[in-house]
Amino acid sequence: MMNFAHPGYLWLFLLFVPLIAWYVWSLRKANPSMRMSSTSAFRALPTSWKVYVKHLSFGLKLAALSCLIIILCRPQTYDRWSTSDTHGTDIVLAMDISASMLSRDLQPDRLEASKKVASDFVAKRESDNIGLVIFAGEGFTLLPMTTHQATLLNTIHEINVNMLDADGTAIGDGIATAINRIKGGKAKSKSIILLTDGTNNSGVIAPLTAAEIAQKEGIRIYTIGIGTRGTAPTPYGRGYGGELLYKPMPVTIDEPSLQKIAQMTGGQYFRATDNDVLTEVFNEIDKLEKTKIDVQNFSNTQDNYMPWAWALLLLVILNLLLSYTVLRRIP
Repeated sequence: MMNFAHPGYLWLFLLFVPLIAWYVWSLRKANPSMRMSSTSAFRALPTSWKVYVKHLSFGLKLAALSCLIIILCRPQTYDRWSTSDTHGTDIVLAMDISASMLSRDLQPDRLEASKKVASDFVAKRESDNIGLVIFAGEGFTLLPMTTHQATLLNTIHEINVNMLDADGTAIGDGIATAINRIKGGKAKSKSIILLTDGTNNSGVIAPLTAAEIAQKEGIRIYTIGIGTRGTAPTPYGRGYGGELLYKPMPVTIDEPSLQKIAQMTGGQYFRATDNDVLTEVFNEIDKLEKTKIDVQNFSNTQDNYMPWAWALLLLVILNLLLSYTVLRRIP
């Protein structure tokens, strides 16, 4: 549909009344006359086609003026909210951003590798309602549930270890924050994808307590332990220039707890020891159940005057052609 930003200019169409009246009056005044005893000899003569072309020229001018008035009114596409049904699921990505996620057993490091596969995962799930939670020494909602892929991808790209000041790994708080984000969703299928490379050593909620809450809410938790087996280059401080310093350190992931969390909630536990395995993990999770949800779409208001501008230009050109050819006057 089309609406106008300035509909008041439509009153300018009232100018057509005096313009048409003036045209009719000028035609009568412009026609020469002479007295004759009888016009019967001229009645059989046809009216010249140029007379009709002259009327056409006036019609073109009125049409051009109409286009100009409509342009002044600023025609626009009609912006509106619409609701559509689609198939999808509610998902929250809960990502560990503690300092150990900068370890380089995955390339270029654990955090960047996680962001890469998370972005690929989001890009493939067009109809899902997805939220983002980050945690280190505390849990934090980075992005509420949304179906807007561009926003999701941009937010994932911006994740870094400096977003939370607290040290440590609060897995339980991360799960609890994700539960608060997802429990109000409309989809039948609700899932949390938890990525971490450590053990719970901070926060106020125990991971298994958070898992019990998720179980009662019918939320599945897929847990992913990120890190190679053995040792990995891990940051332990900064040099004089501010660069991170690395040294081999043992990889400690509380796999029993992560396995128990997944088992309690009906999810699965995965161990991602390198980039390829991490990609395979997300491909496996991509087979999640889908269900019908309502999605709200918004269409923006945009000016739509160009068709009228082109029509105005065409009418002006056509009228000029008639004036300099068929209706040309000889001085």
